[in-house]
Amino acid sequence: MDKSLSPFTKQQLLPQEETLEITKKKGNLFIGIPKETSFQEKRVCLTPDAVSALVSNGHRVLLEAGAGDGANYKDKNYSEAGAEITDNTKKVFSCPIVLKVEPLSLKEITYIKPQSLIISALQLKTQHKTYFEALKRKKATALAFEFIKDEDGTFPAVRQLSDIAGTASVLIAAELLSNINNGNGLLFGNITGVPPVEVVIIGAGAVGQSAARSAIGLCANVKVFDSSVTKLRRLQENLGPTIYTSTIQPKNLIKALKRCDVAIGAVRGTNRSPIIVSETMVENMKNGALIIDVSIDMGGCFETSEVTSHDKPIFKKHGVHHYCVPNIPSRYSRSSSLLLSNIFTPYLLSIAENGGIEHALRFDRGLKNGLYFYHGILTNKSVAEWFGLDYSDVNLLVF
Repeated sequence: MDKSLSPFTKQQLLPQEETLEITKKKGNLFIGIPKETSFQEKRVCLTPDAVSALVSNGHRVLLEAGAGDGANYKDKNYSEAGAEITDNTKKVFSCPIVLKVEPLSLKEITYIKPQSLIISALQLKTQHKTYFEALKRKKATALAFEFIKDEDGTFPAVRQLSDIAGTASVLIAAELLSNINNGNGLLFGNITGVPPVEVVIIGAGAVGQSAARSAIGLCANVKVFDSSVTKLRRLQENLGPTIYTSTIQPKNLIKALKRCDVAIGAVRGTNRSPIIVSETMVENMKNGALIIDVSIDMGGCFETSEVTSHDKPIFKKHGVHHYCVPNIPSRYSRSSSLLLSNIFTPYLLSIAENGGIEHALRFDRGLKNGLYFYHGILTNKSVAEWFGLDYSDVNLLVF
């Protein structure tokens, strides 16, 4: 065999000692929580109670002053829980572990120390190649919390945040239908002798199911559409067989949209959400009807949707009100922060119990699934293919 064609070095071909068991040794964590700087992001990763649990287990938490203000947690609450408070942003990012809701900006990556562990969202569709190149230069290890799997194979962060977005979409609709917000003056609820509010939900995934559950709880007449019969069956099993479900057939959907008071878009796509509702369909909706496009963060499933903000969330087109804010959970920042904190705290304690991220990745396959950078080496195939980067299989690095 020609040695030049071998993918292995001579050293790699030599017999290696077998590792029979890896001893767990508890470690102490030093976690930095910076203030979120992304537009209208008000959530924080850990609540004061979570900080107290970590500190009581011998860990250190360094919080940037004002990091919890958006979720109505004061610096005093954190200091009383045992956190250290600082105004120095660079000092927070210099911690061995940086915990953040939004992905780091390129400027923030320059603040972190080499070999740091970053735990945050990745938001792949909003990233650029330079982000991954910057992490590579810092030889960082990075976990995307939306990729982390639970014991049952689900994605807990995505599922929980979807529950908030789905529930919130119905509560927002109830608010925007009132006269005070120039709505049609309709009220959710079982009012004797008054026809119920008609709600159409497009998408039977986690967001759609939570929206349907909330709308039914407010006694609305709910119709759910999805292209997947399996998802519709699962929704009926969870919410009851009496709920109206249909595959996305133009005739049935057009009829439902003409009659509805609220239409909620909850369709996800691989790259972009497919446009299900055309502009012509929107033109034929009731005057004063409301569209809430939860899918707007991936382009939206209504052709007339345009991105709005929490400051100016609504616009009117063809007589139909549109609510197209991409970050709905941030509107309920305290509940969302509690949710994220409940997810992060057990993982942080587990990392410490296992003696650090190196050992935790070996023992927890779900946590390993969230890994996309390991000491400056890209380990996520989807990211590599999306941006044309080289990657190594995580199982060849962590075993």
